[in-house]
Amino acid sequence: MSRNRHHPDDDDIDAFRQVLREAGVRPIETNRADPGRRRRPDPSAAERRAAATAARDDHGTGRTSDGRVEPVRPSEPLDFALPDLPWRTRSQLKRGRIAWEVGLDLHGYTLEEARRELETFLRDAAAEGRRCVLVVHGKAWGTTSDFPVIKSHVNAWLREWPGVLAFCSAAAIDGGTGAVYVLLRRRG
Repeated sequence: MSRNRHHPDDDDIDAFRQVLREAGVRPIETNRADPGRRRRPDPSAAERRAAATAARDDHGTGRTSDGRVEPVRPSEPLDFALPDLPWRTRSQLKRGRIAWEVGLDLHGYTLEEARRELETFLRDAAAEGRRCVLVVHGKAWGTTSDFPVIKSHVNAWLREWPGVLAFCSAAAIDGGTGAVYVLLRRRG
């Protein structure tokens, strides 16, 4: 940047201000933002909020699918993260360095019961502001299939859940490939 900057004289400044006035530009009354002031109530927003709440309370359909899933092997580690998750956070989750706060054990549940329990658990954990949770899905093979049914479905369900940032198989002390650490989105 040059040290010999042109400084406008009073005539230039007056001409500039005159052009602004003719264009209808008015000076602002204050140069400070007021973040504490509440917005005016929007009646359509209240209607949309009520419709969304009513849709969420419909227990007939969950947020997770109950269709076919990709089977995973009992010893196969699970690993998923959103693309914009920082590498360091993902690495800490994989090494078990992010302490899990609450856990859910899905042993003994039918597939539909496991889906409902998982959805309720994730919803409650998010409402309580939990950051990392543990889900124990087990590695047992289904009675009618040749792969771990609940583990395979948990793998699919967690990928669909909007509040899940990442999940990976747990450390051996927390269940190994029979459990996953789930990193949840913090509420803004």
